[in-house]
Amino acid sequence: MSDDHTHVQEFFAARAADWDTRFPDDGPAYAAAVTALGLHEGDRVLDAGCGTGRALPPLRAAVGPSGVVLGADLTPAMLEAAARSGRDRDGRLLLADVAALPLRTESLDAVFAAGLIAHLPDPLGNLRELARVVRPGGRLALFHPIGRAALAARQGRQITAGDLRAESNLRPLLADSGWRMTSYVDEDARFLALAERKG
Repeated sequence: MSDDHTHVQEFFAARAADWDTRFPDDGPAYAAAVTALGLHEGDRVLDAGCGTGRALPPLRAAVGPSGVVLGADLTPAMLEAAARSGRDRDGRLLLADVAALPLRTESLDAVFAAGLIAHLPDPLGNLRELARVVRPGGRLALFHPIGRAALAARQGRQITAGDLRAESNLRPLLADSGWRMTSYVDEDARFLALAERKG
């Protein structure tokens, strides 16, 4: 396992038990972001870097009982927290790295990724892997329940020019990895970039 992976696992493992209680008011923002993804009954969707599975209930509601919902995360403690909260009833949990997903090429209709991009060791390669598992025309939502400026303030830091979530950085990154950005919102209450898988 790379040092990047070990660092991510250690960071989230130490926070898994109380993650949901630290951010108790994020539910409506997750539901709104899932709605913006435009899922349909019967769709197949992956929550990439699902953490404690907060997106799984709205994803299940969006795709209905005939749809497929998967939640993949690199940190066992996060998946255990998701199962303890009962969110494994809304989607199948996978211990997996977004760098090498155990999924067939073009097997999904969409990917939802909350807070993921800042933790990717190889953003270009990892976004290409997400594109690999999504059919042409399928969708991607890169989401965070607060915007870049609000998150930086919470963490006591400044936004840098190299921030991957800046539209000027994210749009070409998505284009180079097989996606076409279709919308971008960065306000205090949310960050949401939507993209479509190129044909």
